[in-house]
Amino acid sequence: MKVMWKKGSLILGFMVLVLSFGAKAEAAGKETIKPGIYAGEIDLSGKTVTEAKAAVEFYVEGLQSTEVTLEAAGGHKVTVTAGDLGVSWANTDLPQQAFGLGRTGNVIERYKQLKDLEHENYVFSIDLEFDVEAIDSVLAGKCVKYDQKAVNVSLTRTEDGQFEVVEGQIGSALDVERSIDKIYDYLTGDWDQKPCEIALDVVASQPRGNAEELAEVTDLLASFTTSYSTSGPSRSANVENGCNLINGTTLYPGEEFSTYEAVAPFTEKNGYYMAGSYLNGKVVDSLGGGICQVSTTLYNAVLKAELEVTERHNHSMIVAYVSPSADAAIAESAGKDFRFKNNLDYPVYIEGYTQNKRITFNIYGKETRPEGREVKYESEVLEVINPTTDAIYADNTKPIGYIVTESAHTGYKARLWKIVTEDGAEVSREQINSSSYKMSPRSATVGTSTGDANAYNEIMAAIGTSSIDHVKNVIGILTAPPPVVEDEE
Repeated sequence: MKVMWKKGSLILGFMVLVLSFGAKAEAAGKETIKPGIYAGEIDLSGKTVTEAKAAVEFYVEGLQSTEVTLEAAGGHKVTVTAGDLGVSWANTDLPQQAFGLGRTGNVIERYKQLKDLEHENYVFSIDLEFDVEAIDSVLAGKCVKYDQKAVNVSLTRTEDGQFEVVEGQIGSALDVERSIDKIYDYLTGDWDQKPCEIALDVVASQPRGNAEELAEVTDLLASFTTSYSTSGPSRSANVENGCNLINGTTLYPGEEFSTYEAVAPFTEKNGYYMAGSYLNGKVVDSLGGGICQVSTTLYNAVLKAELEVTERHNHSMIVAYVSPSADAAIAESAGKDFRFKNNLDYPVYIEGYTQNKRITFNIYGKETRPEGREVKYESEVLEVINPTTDAIYADNTKPIGYIVTESAHTGYKARLWKIVTEDGAEVSREQINSSSYKMSPRSATVGTSTGDANAYNEIMAAIGTSSIDHVKNVIGILTAPPPVVEDEE
């Protein structure tokens, strides 16, 4: 019996120990942070770890709407929020550290921590993090637009043919990388988490050139003219508008000129009208149709001035105003541009004007080429591809009698040669480019809609012959008024 009692007592004692340990564990789960402990200005006293975490998270979320004003180029101020800059809580282990204060370390350390809390609060700092990519996005989307490019000292030509110097303007541009660092360092270091203003790093850029340098521009280096006498009012207006947008350009040594950038965008606001242009082997109306005659005329002037051509494309089909391979197309949709660089030692001035439906580009600079040296360009046609049969397209949305025709275009393969002579003797012959122009047959779109089955069959049979002339004859028969029959007296 004594043995049994002792065994029962051991079991009972073990159960009490287990229950006691469980009770202590449960009590520990409900224990809270000691008094006098703060996260920034947030009193964490009496809060569990979970409650402390929620309190700090709520505070950081509230910072997202705090305004941060960024001063960009030209003194322009852009107001965003800390949330736009990607604010987040960095030291998320803070609640656990706060809970451990007075509970970790040896007995002496814990005692000292608790005694210190009786006399002075312990404040943990709330460390913040910011998203560098978000800062970069804000700068690119809202601040860079205030950058001002330096305007170089330039020339203008008066009506009496004299050059006048136009003073330049200092530019200013945002240093994005340094501004990102400046924003990040301030917000993660010195920021008091209240609305603030940050002056971004803006770099001034000086205009290029001076009156002495531009005084060297005295000589006509090259001139080229093309005619647009057959163009209608809209295409003529586009040629004149594009010419005016390029006229007056001053290009310094080493600078590159983009024709597309000079004449774009192709909008009514920028002075353009709907006119014919090439698209997928057809002539279609588009805003700015005819602008390629501007780039082509400039291309030939640039060649004669012997500036460096850095990008040139031929048209998809042949043009009539210059020889094959002497054209230069620009097209936004196809990514085509005509670009060239001033490879000379002096500035050049580009003058463009229109008169009597003729467009001219003159290039002025300082002539350094020796006397007796002449440059000319010759077009060589390598292959001619003539159209064969007509192309006819049926349109069942148009009535019989409707027909719209488009002229054929002969295909070519050609190349352009640069020929240099000195005192009349040829000293060099160099191929400048090669070009391939599509052949496009004469085409017609023909209406086939009718309630008469016989008429429909006849027009479809005519289309099947691939002869536009035959289709026109059949249309004439099908749409002719019935003969007038008079009764005999």
